[in-house]
Amino acid sequence: MAEAEPASAQEGAELTALIGATVPTGFELTAAAEVQEKLGSASSISRDRGKIYFEVPAQSLPQVHRLRSVDNLFVVVQEFKDYQFKENKEDALKDLEDLVKKLHWTDPLKIWELNNSLKKKKTKRKKHNLQSTASKEKLNGNGEEEGTDQKDASKQENCAQNTAGVEATSSQDTETIQEVASRNDDEEEEEDNEQADAKDDLQTGSGSKTKAGDSETSEGEAKVLKFRVTCNRAGDKHCFTSNEAARDFGGAVQEHFQWKADMTNFDVEVLLNIHNNEVVVGIALTEESLHRRNITHFGPTTLRSTLAYGMLRLCDPQPTDIIVDPMCGTGAIPIEGATEWPSCYHIAGDNNPQAVKRAANNIGSLLKRNENKESSTSSGIPLDIIQWDICNLPLRTGSVDIIVTDMPFGKRIGSKKKNWDLYPSCLMEMGRICTPGTGRAVLLTQDKKCFAKALSRMGHIWRKGQTVWVNVGGLHAAVYLLKRTWERAEEKRSFW
Repeated sequence: MAEAEPASAQEGAELTALIGATVPTGFELTAAAEVQEKLGSASSISRDRGKIYFEVPAQSLPQVHRLRSVDNLFVVVQEFKDYQFKENKEDALKDLEDLVKKLHWTDPLKIWELNNSLKKKKTKRKKHNLQSTASKEKLNGNGEEEGTDQKDASKQENCAQNTAGVEATSSQDTETIQEVASRNDDEEEEEDNEQADAKDDLQTGSGSKTKAGDSETSEGEAKVLKFRVTCNRAGDKHCFTSNEAARDFGGAVQEHFQWKADMTNFDVEVLLNIHNNEVVVGIALTEESLHRRNITHFGPTTLRSTLAYGMLRLCDPQPTDIIVDPMCGTGAIPIEGATEWPSCYHIAGDNNPQAVKRAANNIGSLLKRNENKESSTSSGIPLDIIQWDICNLPLRTGSVDIIVTDMPFGKRIGSKKKNWDLYPSCLMEMGRICTPGTGRAVLLTQDKKCFAKALSRMGHIWRKGQTVWVNVGGLHAAVYLLKRTWERAEEKRSFW
């Protein structure tokens, strides 16, 4: 009997997971490159835009949660690349019901349990760190309260009050997955702890106390898991809605596992993703989107941290590069930059004093968080924030390596009419501060017509490279990678 344990430990250590990740639309290749670089795994990109899939050992789950380009994560139960739906609605839905019994649930549920146990341990560690920090502040007598104008991040859930997800009116049915304030997943000490926890759980086979099947409460009574099914459907050849698919599939899940359906307070979220003839069944590993990780003070147009990461990665920052965001808003781009590329120097600026205040508060929150890391020895981050005029920047000509910014769309901020004057002036001033020949800019805008016209007027200083089409809050926008030519930009005035 004593020799059987190492075998089970070995079996647990060999458990692998096929992970699905939702990423900013258009940045699938960027996310795949990050997965290859940080996890050593090749990714396949889904035909359904905004998703990638990759395989990792179960003990790599902590690193998976630290990926910077992914919004939500799930473990794939099974995927069908060419699923043949029946033409009759009742038959098609009956097939989805029958599918539940045929799926290989065992390993994906083990991954879910392991993921759940890691989250619980992490929460305990955070509470412990917060308590020790609070006691230190009491001893020092400097526990100052930080002022904030934060608006609560609203949970967007359009769920039908049954076993299932949501019904949209168009042929593309999706549910907005919960988006709540951030997770702080980039602490080195925590990473070591989580990896050790993952290995321990695999070797002992303990997993989560909330077992998917025969779990027990502290009183020894069986705990019934609560679940919901979320269906995301895209395509115009289905004879059923996402709501109907989730309802019937969810009914079969309930019958199969004897779980209890609960739309809001659930333990397990089963995902049913249908894109034309591609069907993927998964189990969610994230309760909240990872894209707000560095932001505590939100503005009217706060950029997703995952999109900011994609934009920065597009311009390939090198050590000692000076990176400027001249229209930083709440500071999502420079904060992501300073966190991920600390060997560069980041400068953020905006003409709106309220935006500068929000960005400064976000930087302050990041600094405070860094101070709370017990293993941290750094005294700050390489980032400064300034209020300035985008058309008259207080920066030396040719002194900046990279410019990355989210330009006004003319919707919630500014106007399309003002953009016709603003965009050419911006591109001219950006060209002046950017290093000729090697400088580059990554600019996001939804006002593509205005940008194209402005760029045609600035063709002597900017050459368009790559264009990435993205979806920003339902708006069809573009990220442009521009290369600075060797042409000297005209100087408006002497800055120094």
